[in-house]
Amino acid sequence: MIAPLTRLTAVAALLGTAACVDQSAYETAPVAVTTEQGVVTCQLYTQRHVLWDRATHVPAGMTIERGDEICRQEGERRN
Repeated sequence: MIAPLTRLTAVAALLGTAACVDQSAYETAPVAVTTEQGVVTCQLYTQRHVLWDRATHVPAGMTIERGDEICRQEGERRN
């Protein structure tokens, strides 16, 4: 059984390593997605990195969270 402190150290090391990934190496060209509220500009990443997909511009009245959701859906659709 792994001691709780050792587990915590291992998790911290894993998260620290994951934060150092250069996402720009996985970027695609920006993508425009037309919605009922207007155009959302998305930064998509490779097929294995759909969770990184995010909105870089959303129309007035749309939250960035909703824009990010639309972009992740677009990334999934393209897979």
